[in-house]
Amino acid sequence: MLRSNAVRAQLRTGAEVHGLFCAIPAAALVEMIGCAGYDFVILDTEHAQVDPQQLENLIRAAEAVELTPLVRVPEADSGAALRALDAGAMGIVVPHVRSRADVDNAIAAARYYPEGARSLNGGRVPGFGRIDFIDYLGRANAEIMVVPMIEDASAVDALPEILDGGGVDLVLEGAADLSQSYGVPWQTRHPRVSAALRRVHEVCRDAAVPFCAIPRSREDHQQWRAVGVRAFVLGEERSLAARALRAHLDDHRTL
Repeated sequence: MLRSNAVRAQLRTGAEVHGLFCAIPAAALVEMIGCAGYDFVILDTEHAQVDPQQLENLIRAAEAVELTPLVRVPEADSGAALRALDAGAMGIVVPHVRSRADVDNAIAAARYYPEGARSLNGGRVPGFGRIDFIDYLGRANAEIMVVPMIEDASAVDALPEILDGGGVDLVLEGAADLSQSYGVPWQTRHPRVSAALRRVHEVCRDAAVPFCAIPRSREDHQQWRAVGVRAFVLGEERSLAARALRAHLDDHRTL
């Protein structure tokens, strides 16, 4: 059932929030992320194979530990956005947003009239009728987040126009795909990529839209925090688990 979006509320007060990508469709992992103290999780349906029933249960797991569930949907897939939101997601993360039209399409898919055109449904998010359906529409529009990812050189240039017109709750950087767009694949610290990320942050700041960084080190985190960034995605659970497993084995091999 629809709840208040704690992350959206925290961002409005200037509080710092931390999230994690989750690509393994296991409810226990989502619970672990919440119990570890993260504020939000981005359940990945762009690069991971997650069926609709799995996704709904992942969202239930997040709700059980008061973890705000966002869902990264495949690029330009309004049907996937609808299913994620009907399953209970508190927002959609939209990859490869390149134009204002992309944002408008995301808003149309995520919000109800008069802000959008999301299809009406009486399922689990209005509590199967526990929340008055008409009241639910306004509450959903006030709580659901639209989060575009800026992952293309053309999107960096177009960002002022992308944000013009409102409706964006948070902008998430995508340094990996940005590096490819600039012709330096996986060189996420390349000067061109770093300059692009700084530009994205500056445009967001000027538009009063929160910017979410993906720091690759403690130094990155400190630098972003120093310029006022308060939202962070601290990687993905697969990478964290793989590094921990290798470190654990290496530690015992050196006994």
